[in-house]
Amino acid sequence: MGKADADGPELPDLPPEWGRVVVPDDAAALAAEAAQVRRELRGAARGRTRRPALAYPALVIVVALLTTIGGLLVATWPRTGRSTGLTTTTPDPTPAGLAGRPLPALDLVDAGQAPVPLRGLLPAVVLLVDGCPCPDRVVEAAAAAPPGVTVVTVSGGRTPTGPPPPGVRALADPAGGLRAFVNLPARPDSATVLLVDRGGLLVRVVPAASTVEEYRADLTRLAPAATPTG
Repeated sequence: MGKADADGPELPDLPPEWGRVVVPDDAAALAAEAAQVRRELRGAARGRTRRPALAYPALVIVVALLTTIGGLLVATWPRTGRSTGLTTTTPDPTPAGLAGRPLPALDLVDAGQAPVPLRGLLPAVVLLVDGCPCPDRVVEAAAAAPPGVTVVTVSGGRTPTGPPPPGVRALADPAGGLRAFVNLPARPDSATVLLVDRGGLLVRVVPAASTVEEYRADLTRLAPAATPTG
């Protein structure tokens, strides 16, 4: 048995939308409803517990996907300096690489525009003065050259730089073939020196000679061998 609390003076006023509330005399009558409430509470608690447990595997999957995508981007992203062609460029020869190479058979011109085969002047010290007349370097070379070694100056354009010092042959290279052969830039403050033996091989190339002392020791290698007497 129970009685309505809405009519009793012992209970506080309840919201009218709750309707008529009956309080049983025996609390055991509410056992079934209490059990139902406990089941609902336990179900809600289990749901809150499962959500973090399910979130962890999902997080692992997301991280794995991001790592895979990042690796693919790194592997396929174009890199600076990566060659896309199939051919490679051979570097220009260096002075060290020129040593031992044969001098090309070039015809230069003298002051009268007459052709002069360069190989006909060997052995020789050839000074490329197309960037700098460098008269001091020319005089030093002429003084240091051993007997039988020709000192040749080669200027650009169609006429040689002159007049040359005594013992020096002044020639011009209108086509620039000798400068192109050594593949070294002309310098405004120094001459390029080529030391060529009697067989036409380059003994040494000095890209920018500032003094004869840089190649004086190699001049003896150009001197013709003495003819034995008997």
